[in-house]
Amino acid sequence: MTGRAPSRPVPAVIAVVLRGDEVLLVRRANPPDAGLWGFPGGKIEYGETVADAALRELQEETAIAAQAGEVLATLDILDRDEGGRLRHHYILIAVRCILVSGEPLAGDDALEVRWFPVCQLDPARLPMSADVDTIARLALQASPA
Repeated sequence: MTGRAPSRPVPAVIAVVLRGDEVLLVRRANPPDAGLWGFPGGKIEYGETVADAALRELQEETAIAAQAGEVLATLDILDRDEGGRLRHHYILIAVRCILVSGEPLAGDDALEVRWFPVCQLDPARLPMSADVDTIARLALQASPA
């Protein structure tokens, strides 16, 4: 291993699950974003669809069962070291997921899992990954009445 950054973006998913006007978030145990609140998610495995990856990551990190809905947004996450060099480039695909069953239980690389009122998401008051508040509000707007 040379210690060089990968030469390609890494495709990954985030599962955006609403319960009324609340959204399900996990506090990450591992880099990038260790200690920050964000959506359950992770890398897409070879041969796995975006929808299947979102549901698998949701189940592994929260024990929640859901159905995959539409893609809400895509995000480029550029993880840089202290010197500004690119370590990783993730392309996150945000998938709206419809809650089916289960009570949140932190698993896999989640330290905690909780429901948060979307209207109270504020990066100045809650340490969260990039655009969590924006994506949660987008999901709430896209949610059927």
